[in-house]
Order: sequence, then structure tokens, then C-alpha cells
Amino acid sequence: MTSPLLSVEGLVKHFPTRGGLFGRANGAVRAVDGIDFELAAGETLALVGESGCGKSTTGRLVLRLIEPTAGRIRFDGHDLLALDHDALRAQRRALQIIFQDPYGSLDPRMRVGAIIAEGIEIHRIARGERKREMVARLLGEVGLRPEHARRYPHEFSGGQRQRIGIARVMVRNNPILLLDEPTAALDVSQRFTRS
Repeated sequence: MTSPLLSVEGLVKHFPTRGGLFGRANGAVRAVDGIDFELAAGETLALVGESGCGKSTTGRLVLRLIEPTAGRIRFDGHDLLALDHDALRAQRRALQIIFQDPYGSLDPRMRVGAIIAEGIEIHRIARGERKREMVARLLGEVGLRPEHARRYPHEFSGGQRQRIGIARVMVRNNPILLLDEPTAALDVSQRFTRS
């Protein structure tokens, strides 16, 4: 039996609450309290629960966008909690997230084409005309037109912005893709497939 690609053991995140005259810590919100799961290559895992139960926090903990209070996170044989900044950054190239809030995850000062092209450039996948063709293809795969590359995020509906976020992570074939309610903002009338 092969070892899991992602292993999470006893994951805990408590956020301190403050109160009183001097704002001292007087308790904690138990956002995540002892989660265990394993994920093998090619598997899909869904965390299901009511709003505020810790699903988004769990995704952020796995990527170390926030630090856990306790627990272990192993990805591809590496202890993510033991990695320094540079080593963690290298591991994050294989771990991507689609955030729940599409507008908050897109730089409002960048055109959509540049937002998608940024990942292509960072990972040295393509340059020049080939990069522009790849951006156009990715936009098409999520139901947008190539000319949309020249627009800014505020010029799109919430569903269209969510599709831009999806196109952005489709630049690479990542072993782990965390989806934080990726279809919540999508337009009901729109459907797309990835070839």
C-alpha cells in the first residue's frame, strides 16, 4: 500500500477571544478541533458542514496560510509544519486553492489576462504568443471569451470572477487542489467542462 499524498492528523486551530478593559485573552473559539484525514493521489475528499464549522479554516491550515494550534500536516512525504519559508513556498507550487470570495482573490489593478498569465510566467510554462494562446484557451474552458483578457475584475459578475479564479489555477496540473465553495458564486445558467 502506498503512503497518502496528503495526511492530516489531529489538526487544531483555536482563535483567542479578547475582552475586558485591557483586551486580554479570555477564551478561545475552537474553529478546528482535532481533524484527521488522508488523501491519496487521484482521490477527492469533500468537507461538508454548516456555515462556520471550520471548512475554510481547514483549507487555509493545510496550505499554512494560517498556522495551526496543533497537529501534523504531511504532503508528499514532507512535514509542512517543519518547513521554512522558502521550502514551504516550493511546496505550495503543488498546492493550489480556489477561494470562496472570487473578488477578494483577484488583484483589482491587474487585467484578467495578466492575472491568469502570472501563473504561466511563475512556473515558466510559456512565453510570448504561446502564453497569450494559453490564456485565451483557459478563458474558453471556463466559458469566457478571449477578449475578456483585456478587462479588469470589477467588470465581471461574481460568477464570472469565480470562473477567472478557476482558470487561474488550471494553469498547472496540481496534485492537490483545495476548493473553498468554488461553485457558490457561479452563474446558475453557466456550465463549463475541462478537457
